[in-house]
Amino acid sequence: MAGFFQANLPYILAGISVGGQYALIAIGYTMVYGILRLINFAHGDVFMVAGLVMVYATASLPMYISIPLVIAATVLLGFVIERVAYKPLRSAPRMSVMISAIGVSYLLQNCALYFTGGLAQIYPTIPGLSKSVTIGSATTKVVTLVTPILTIILVFALVLFIRKTKIGMAMRAVSKDFETSQLMGIRINAVISMTFVIGCFLAAIGSLLYFTNYPSVIPTSGAMPGLKAFVAAVFGGIGSIPGAVIGAFIIGIMENIIKGLGSGWTIFSDAFTFVLLIVVLLVKPTGIFGEKTTDKV
Repeated sequence: MAGFFQANLPYILAGISVGGQYALIAIGYTMVYGILRLINFAHGDVFMVAGLVMVYATASLPMYISIPLVIAATVLLGFVIERVAYKPLRSAPRMSVMISAIGVSYLLQNCALYFTGGLAQIYPTIPGLSKSVTIGSATTKVVTLVTPILTIILVFALVLFIRKTKIGMAMRAVSKDFETSQLMGIRINAVISMTFVIGCFLAAIGSLLYFTNYPSVIPTSGAMPGLKAFVAAVFGGIGSIPGAVIGAFIIGIMENIIKGLGSGWTIFSDAFTFVLLIVVLLVKPTGIFGEKTTDKV
């Protein structure tokens, strides 16, 4: 066991790091689903846009201005998407809202394709996060150590926010019973907008951490992380924040251990995520921490 851990330490560390990044994206999926029962397929592309904004912002602005600008722009984008693409369809069938989400996803990808010309954009080096450190037999970047710590802090702060604040209690009420919450005077639109704002804020942080490990950003950079984060949310129990986080860490660690088995196994690391999704849906459709739901007649 010790030998296995020592041999795979670099992959375990990388898995913990990427798992934390998936977790920050997965929380956005699970929060939106918890309130609207909507899979926001555009969320991964919002994550990609945050990466591109960082590229263009650092081209003319210092890093200490670029990072807050990226976070603010990503939050604003999420707010606009919710108001323009989802709010008008509040009373429409769920299929209509889902189609709208897919449309927003492709719109963001095509806008990114237009502005970048399809060329990979070199992601800037963030001082401190890109520095190399040695842990045992593994050499890694500081971002690998920062990611799980920052993820846990942000998740803890989010849980406190949801449990202790007035808007957080409203979120919990809306997730339990949308119609009754409206009748009780809860400002549904404000709650939903805040949900998107929080999800996009976390996606922006995840983008800063994720792209530090990758040399460039392309219009489809958010597709695979977004899908894996969605699987993590389903695996943990979509609608459950702790479940999404745990699912993301499991997926991140396992896919990197598979990469460590040898070059022949690397191509199966992505497939593992989707095989896991199929198994979870067959064995426990509601996920690890998901609650059983009863349809009202």
